[in-house]
Amino acid sequence: MDAGTMPIRIETARLVLEEFALSDAAFIVDLLNQPSFIEFIGDRGVRTSADAERYLREGPMHSYRQHGHGLLKVSLRDSATPIGMCGLVRRDTLPHADIGFALLPQFWNVGYVTEAARAAIEDGRRRLGLRQVLGITSPHNTRSIQVLGKLGLQFVEERSLAAGATPLRIFALEML
Repeated sequence: MDAGTMPIRIETARLVLEEFALSDAAFIVDLLNQPSFIEFIGDRGVRTSADAERYLREGPMHSYRQHGHGLLKVSLRDSATPIGMCGLVRRDTLPHADIGFALLPQFWNVGYVTEAARAAIEDGRRRLGLRQVLGITSPHNTRSIQVLGKLGLQFVEERSLAAGATPLRIFALEML
């Protein structure tokens, strides 16, 4: 964070979304090595705490400084138990930020992803003035496609984001 800039912290009825710290490395190792994360998001090669610290520094923490947003740690509000990540991601290959999310499987099916993503999108609209948010997912990731639909994102196209890469489904939400 730049001097004088408040860290990002968003609270919902059940969740807290806040910036990752290097002390979250053990949680990141667990989350990024879940079979569902590897299948639907990709293997980030994070196997150790040192790998996780590098991932946090070069990914979310860099994004906070560069763009004013990034993937945030999602924790249960009542217990402070970390359950996943959610936030806005800026990619060179897309014209707008996209909403990204991943939860530990034991926290699926109770609406946490939708609650967190809705809060992150609203924060981007309100705090950063974003007028459009994208969503990207693999064509077979029906769970994420359902969440994007609940958030109001509409299917736009299917295409690869890099030469030779697997095509992804791209969704968009126009915000006024």
